[in-house]
Amino acid sequence: MSAEPRRVARVILLDSDERILLMHGHEPDDPAKTWWFTPGGGLEGDETREQAVLRELAEETGITQLDLGPVLWRRTCSFPFDGRRWDQDEWYFLGRTAQTATDPAGLTELERRSVSGLRWWTCAELEATRETVYPTRLAGLLRTLLDEGPPGTPVMLDTEIA
Repeated sequence: MSAEPRRVARVILLDSDERILLMHGHEPDDPAKTWWFTPGGGLEGDETREQAVLRELAEETGITQLDLGPVLWRRTCSFPFDGRRWDQDEWYFLGRTAQTATDPAGLTELERRSVSGLRWWTCAELEATRETVYPTRLAGLLRTLLDEGPPGTPVMLDTEIA
């Protein structure tokens, strides 16, 4: 991993039925290589992680009505995407919303080339899927969150290097 990983804020966004919103992504030059991931992205300028996650959520999903909760999890990861390696320090916030209609009108040019849609998932659907989901173990993490509530302090997830 590089000396200064990209600082990222992501959201575990739950609706009133406790479904989680995930984005369907793919490698820009290989649409057959797909995965699901949580909304969010890198901090811009002197943004706080809270400001970044709210901005990213609005841009990527159109959702602006939410209650932003605590940081649930943190992880570092490193992966190849769009011809380069990304080293990231990710914080996952809890978010709750009643606004389930999505409008990804604010996607960046790279996101438009690599995001094919959004979907609300139940925990059972997530547990049953054979598709790739990031962070790995998200289904189990979500089940623990729904059963036990947010942790008292953020949980450090295993480092993932792809």
